Amino acid sequence: MLEPEEEYMLAKAWVEREDTGSAHKLVTSHLRLAAKIAMGYRGYGLPQAEVIAEANVGLMQAVKKFDPEKGFRLATYAMWWIRASIQEYVLRSWSLVKMGTTSGQKKLFFNLRKAKARIGAYEDGDLRPEHVEKIATDLGVTETEVVSMNRRLSGGDASLNAMVGSDGESATQWQDWLEDETADQAGDYEERDEMDSRRELLAEAMGVLNDREKDILAQRRLQDKAITLEELSSQYGVSRERIRQIEVRAFEKLQTKMQELAKDKGMLETA
Repeated sequence: MLEPEEEYMLAKAWVEREDTGSAHKLVTSHLRLAAKIAMGYRGYGLPQAEVIAEANVGLMQAVKKFDPEKGFRLATYAMWWIRASIQEYVLRSWSLVKMGTTSGQKKLFFNLRKAKARIGAYEDGDLRPEHVEKIATDLGVTETEVVSMNRRLSGGDASLNAMVGSDGESATQWQDWLEDETADQAGDYEERDEMDSRRELLAEAMGVLNDREKDILAQRRLQDKAITLEELSSQYGVSRERIRQIEVRAFEKLQTKMQELAKDKGMLETA
């Protein structure tokens, strides 16, 4: 594990000089974090070594994009990249058919089992109507999405070429019995991507900050080109260190509030 000052200097060396040795040390010092997060995804029946490998990919992405001047530790930043990388791998590997394309579907995929356990819905097959209604309300999705995802997770993929009926000339393939009931599925559901969900969460969480904290945090972290501490210190008539302290405190308050909101909305896995 790295001390804060050592981590800062290594990150600076990577950002300013693209020193691969420094980046390598940042990655290897956080491999235990990646492995620990990966262990939380053991329930999906995937090779643990591959899950850990995906976690390491997310860690490397985090190191590549990490800005040491933001004032927080690499582990805090990297955990989101690691989870995102693992979850994308799980979604890709779980089914041959594309699934989990919206934030609501991803939330369902990673939270349905826990939601069923909380209400004691342990039986196989379709859920009871009252269970469907309860889960849909708790996770903020439609009842149709709950039913569909439960069937996918319970039964897995079925081949369209599977034979139906007895052997011989009367046997047909399953796909021959499928009926097109999707007149306009795109119009039935309004898809909201994950970035939109996070923006809404951020906007709501900003309410915990005062005007000065909002302004400093926005200028330092929420715009493409961050303003310098020197410029903000001149603007507010205080020292650079005081600006840095306000920024760090505001970020911590914002992060705590976002986690609380994400938990309340059932978005903890994707927030």
